[in-house]
Amino acid sequence: MEPDDRELIVVMRRYFAVKAELAALRAQLEAERKAAGAAIGMFYDPRQNLERAAELQLSHRLKGEMVSLMQRAEAWGRAALAVGVPDRSEAEAEPEEWQSFEKRADTLFGA
Repeated sequence: MEPDDRELIVVMRRYFAVKAELAALRAQLEAERKAAGAAIGMFYDPRQNLERAAELQLSHRLKGEMVSLMQRAEAWGRAALAVGVPDRSEAEAEPEEWQSFEKRADTLFGA
C-alpha cells in the first residue's frame, strides 16, 4: 500500500467518524427541539438559543470538517487520475458507477 493510499484511508475514516458524531448530535438536538416544542428557526439559531449555541456551532464545524475531508479525498482521486493510476477494470467499475461515492465509501471504510 502506498503512503498516499494510507493517507486517503485516514481521511476517510475521519470523515465517517465526523459523520457519525454529527448524526448523533443532530438526533440529540432534534429530540430536544421536539420535546421543548420549539420552532425550527428559533431552536437552530445560536443567537436565539443561547442554551444550545455551543452544540449548534459544533454541528456547523463538523459539517465544515466533512466538506473539507471530502475535498481532500476528491483531490486525491483527481491526482490519481491525472497520473493515470487505474483503480479497477471497466468490468468491475460499471456496477459501482451507479452508486454514490459516499455509499461506496461507507462500504469500504465501514460506516
